[in-house]
Amino acid sequence: MEIRAFAERVLLSESLEEKLLPAPEVLTDEHPGDPLRIQEPGRPANLKFAPPRTAPGMPKPSALMEQDKRALAHHIMANHELQALEVMAYILCAFPDAPAEFRQGMCNIMADEQRHTRMHKERASVLGLEFGSLPVNCYIWKKALSYESLLDYLAGLPLTFEGRNLDHTLEFEQYFLDAGDQRSAALMKVVYRDEIQHVAFGLHWLRHLKPDHLSDWETYEQHLHWPVRAALSVGDTFNREGRKETGMTDEFIEQLYQAAQTDQPPNQKPKKLD
Repeated sequence: MEIRAFAERVLLSESLEEKLLPAPEVLTDEHPGDPLRIQEPGRPANLKFAPPRTAPGMPKPSALMEQDKRALAHHIMANHELQALEVMAYILCAFPDAPAEFRQGMCNIMADEQRHTRMHKERASVLGLEFGSLPVNCYIWKKALSYESLLDYLAGLPLTFEGRNLDHTLEFEQYFLDAGDQRSAALMKVVYRDEIQHVAFGLHWLRHLKPDHLSDWETYEQHLHWPVRAALSVGDTFNREGRKETGMTDEFIEQLYQAAQTDQPPNQKPKKLD
């Protein structure tokens, strides 16, 4: 199977089963195709993106003591993982001239995203909520439409959205443990270990593709599209050790921390610093 065919299946299929169908063990890349950009991924009717402010928000940590709220959390996270999967397929189709090693690596990460989606979907079901029975948002997907280069993608998804998961996954692991839900907690630990590898992949390719005269941090910041900003890669806690495992330098980690400390509301423009 060609990488392009796998990416198009994930991106365009209106069947969730097809989207989550693992790729063959060996994927060829002889025909990457022409650049393809679309406004929305194919999805089954019950998982089409909902209008703004109609999808339920993530329950507060204290609410996760209740089973239905934990089910809702898994429902929301399943949609986040599915969006990440679709964005990765979109990038493979939009940038067919990307390095072959990058494209193969993306397919490996997409297999993780498929697995994460299935895990959250199945856990939500066990807790009483079928995936697609509630409206879902399109935040991650919509931000990807602004990516004009691979560096934009690397700054946006692996280093910001997946970077934030270095905090969120451990936070939710603890929330679920506090609620006595060992299975949900164990699921979050699995996702956490995978996210370290995903962020490491993003950092590796940012370093490989960036101009030599720019630092990791300068490249990262220059390829973010407001209101996505460095502070959004940090959760309620700050997991320094996990970030070190991804290969981030101490300087980069400290700059992330400081960005989160000095963050501004999204309705304000960033300050211009001298």
